[in-house]
Amino acid sequence: QVQLVESGGGLVQAGGSLRLSCAASRYTSSRYTMAWFRQTPGKDREFVAGIRWNGDKTYSLDSVKGRFTISRDNAKKTVYLQMNSLKPEDTAVYYCAADAGALVATTPDRYAFWGQGIQVTVSS
Repeated sequence: QVQLVESGGGLVQAGGSLRLSCAASRYTSSRYTMAWFRQTPGKDREFVAGIRWNGDKTYSLDSVKGRFTISRDNAKKTVYLQMNSLKPEDTAVYYCAADAGALVATTPDRYAFWGQGIQVTVSS
């Protein structure tokens, strides 16, 4: 199974920024589609952003609102999520996901591999 490990979360004041990283195992294909989801208690896991192996990006229109940027470094097998202008509503556990599919999917059932999640808390 592909192994994904998130880092970079924590507590930040509203209006601040965080950069999440997701490091994949050595044998993870550089052609895997990667994505970020987030989840709060009692809620379904929500798509945030995704990126294809060639760099094509897809963002959630409602939740992200132009504040987040996804990127990847295939040589380092790492995907990033730069989060700016953070709001308390962004507080959630953020998950990195990967799949062999060539296209970015926006539902969690389309992704075969998941990290353990990392907490992001935005204070007001």
